[in-house]
Amino acid sequence: MSYQVIARKYRPQRFADVVGQEHVTQTLSNAITAGRIAHAYLFCGPRGTGKTTVARIFAKALNCTDGPKADFDMADLRCVEIAEGRALDVLEIDGASNNGVEQVRELRETCKYSPAAGKFKIYIIDEVHMLSTAAFNALLKTLEEPPAHVKFLFATTDPQKVLPTILSRCQRFDLRRIPNRLIVQHLASIAESEKVKIDDAALHAIARGADGGMRDAESTLDQLISFCGDSIEESDVLSMFGLTARSQILALSRAILTGEAETALRELNSLANGGKDLGRLLADLLAHFRNLLVYQVSKGDLSLLEISEAEKTALAEQSKLAATDALARILETLTDTEGRLRDAASKKILIEVALLKSIEATRAVSLDAVLKQLQQLRAEGGGSVTPVAPANIAAPRVTATIISETAPASYTAQKTVAAPAATPTPTPAAPAPLSVSIAAPIEPKPAGGAVDLNVLWPQLLEAVGRASQFTRSYLIEAHPISFIKETLAIGFDPEFADHLSLVDNPKNHALIQTKLREMGHTHPTVKFVKSERPIGFNTPPTATAPAPIAATEPTLKPAFAEPPKKKTSAPVSMEEFKNDPLIQQALEIFKGQIVDVRK
Repeated sequence: MSYQVIARKYRPQRFADVVGQEHVTQTLSNAITAGRIAHAYLFCGPRGTGKTTVARIFAKALNCTDGPKADFDMADLRCVEIAEGRALDVLEIDGASNNGVEQVRELRETCKYSPAAGKFKIYIIDEVHMLSTAAFNALLKTLEEPPAHVKFLFATTDPQKVLPTILSRCQRFDLRRIPNRLIVQHLASIAESEKVKIDDAALHAIARGADGGMRDAESTLDQLISFCGDSIEESDVLSMFGLTARSQILALSRAILTGEAETALRELNSLANGGKDLGRLLADLLAHFRNLLVYQVSKGDLSLLEISEAEKTALAEQSKLAATDALARILETLTDTEGRLRDAASKKILIEVALLKSIEATRAVSLDAVLKQLQQLRAEGGGSVTPVAPANIAAPRVTATIISETAPASYTAQKTVAAPAATPTPTPAAPAPLSVSIAAPIEPKPAGGAVDLNVLWPQLLEAVGRASQFTRSYLIEAHPISFIKETLAIGFDPEFADHLSLVDNPKNHALIQTKLREMGHTHPTVKFVKSERPIGFNTPPTATAPAPIAATEPTLKPAFAEPPKKKTSAPVSMEEFKNDPLIQQALEIFKGQIVDVRK
């Protein structure tokens, strides 16, 4: 007898022999036992998962002697004929090569005749999705109302291409990808029967490369036996199929989690120079970080994972190196890279960038976490950071509020500035360390109390400017009208009426109300109206570099002094606008560009 490959030699011959498809085999067995046998079945699933095999076993169960029987005798003559492909009543048709209307018409003519020996005439059509639309339509009537002795068994890897009218006439069974642990167990039993010694790591590598297909795994084992003889190790599997060792995947993932960029790039370079499939490497990395995320979320529940004992230990160690949100960001980065890998001119460069982005993702902090921290600090009560002035500068001091880019928003940084003396400037001393003090709570102001707008308006502008310089820039051209029953009316002169549509929005309302509450007003509201500027109203100065502070007590000017001169529209210099530090900072933050400048 000629040599038979492992995939054919160890092909399942009974329902009990089918690995990993119990949901299908059990249903078919129960249907035979209960006598509820349909006239058409459709078996769907990835390649190598047992579609045609299940169809043949079902045909044996239907046409065996004294059948239909789910637990038929393997030595039965009719079953042997079906297994060897010479049964007259079981016809296997390749849908790819018999996809025309003429072949379907011939099938319709032959199905009228009674079976020669068995109880049923069974048609097994493989890759049925390859039939043309005309062929499908020619089969419809026969498929819906076939003779009582005819059964149709269809198999396909692409059920989406089968016409809905065909699908509605069949009982559909979806075969799943076979879990790695079942593939490993089955290959181990085959290796034992073939008297081949193979280590557990090699079996897991074969299962990993098979991607849920038992036939692919058996073909790989057959090829390895020809290559290595009666002893197979993991290195043989990796070198033959370009797979990456599990230890190398673990080392690369550990370098990502610990932020060792150089180590990660060296590992990738070593794998690329060793001829490893970079697409497969990326898929293995994705699978590992997915396992790590599931391990963290499930709190160590291994029933959701298909891993070896060595991987269990690695997952327990690496789960302590990163939080769940960091793992999710890494998975998002790698998934995006996998989608772009096919079109990449240099896969290695793309994966190198992905590794660096993944390392950055472990250090990133989500916006939700930042907001939660700020809310927590605000709820606990903020403090004011007060740098102490150098001891060798003795002069009158004033307190100015400054903004810190690194301090939380709930803290108000206050800096004590010494006024310059008339004597020459002394040599500056080393700055003293910052001291933190808790700010006293603001006493709430009564709702009906009188409010001095000359005092309130400059304070409000300063508070708004600390939160948003853009909003303050619009309010500079405005003026307060009234503050009655906790409602602040803000007016814009007809000259600046176009600012109303820019500033009158929920975001600015909320900002101004928040600042008013911080100033002691309990339930403030804001409204913007068009109103002429009062004669003698002075706009508070724009927040620029602080002016020199005189050594003597400054003279306070009333808010309503000389009437302002009417502003004349001057052309805006593009170069001056581009060089403005605030604009440059905004462009850097938002990664934008200047399109137009209008006064």
